[in-house]
Amino acid sequence: MEQTQTPQQTYDAAMDSVNLINAGNILKLSDADWADTVKRNVEHLELQVAKGADYFGDLDLTPFTLAIAKGV
Repeated sequence: MEQTQTPQQTYDAAMDSVNLINAGNILKLSDADWADTVKRNVEHLELQVAKGADYFGDLDLTPFTLAIAKGV
């Protein structure tokens, strides 16, 4: 049975992507692996931003958009 995440749970999970992008390549991945990691996380954040206020309500999506800008 599939369990649906609440907007807050989805937000918290997306913040993991924000934190990863903002921390930089602290794991010392190869340039190619780091670029792929950032790309996947930026894509994840873009999907979340597309959900918008209708889904997230008054949760602040600014950290998502700032991390997207930093990652591209």
